[in-house]
Amino acid sequence: EVQLVESGGGLVQAGGSLRLSCAASGFTFDDYSIGWIRQAPGKEREGVSCISNSDGNTYYSDSVKGRFTISSDNAKNTVYLQMNSLKPEDTAVYYCTAGYSICPGPVVADGSDVYWGKGTLVTVSS
Repeated sequence: EVQLVESGGGLVQAGGSLRLSCAASGFTFDDYSIGWIRQAPGKEREGVSCISNSDGNTYYSDSVKGRFTISSDNAKNTVYLQMNSLKPEDTAVYYCTAGYSICPGPVVADGSDVYWGKGTLVTVSS
């Protein structure tokens, strides 16, 4: 059974930090790219970051570059998103995704075998 489980969301003040985790199971972790997509109420989904486990390349959207860091612990089949200097505009539901391709940018490649977690809510107060 393919499963992606996010954790680490919550309420934080502007300027604070959170670390999101995505625990993966049910597929060959090293063959996949793991990305984070966020969606705020009334807004389009935004690709935030992606890491290709095959080559270790990472990508970030312009809105989070320099503040967020994605990393992967292959031994634990877990990807982390360290979020620093949080802003109110970072408020969103953050989804972990997995795709069987290298990252083309700050989001996993669209395909027939893209998996999604259920999301974790990040709320940044001003």
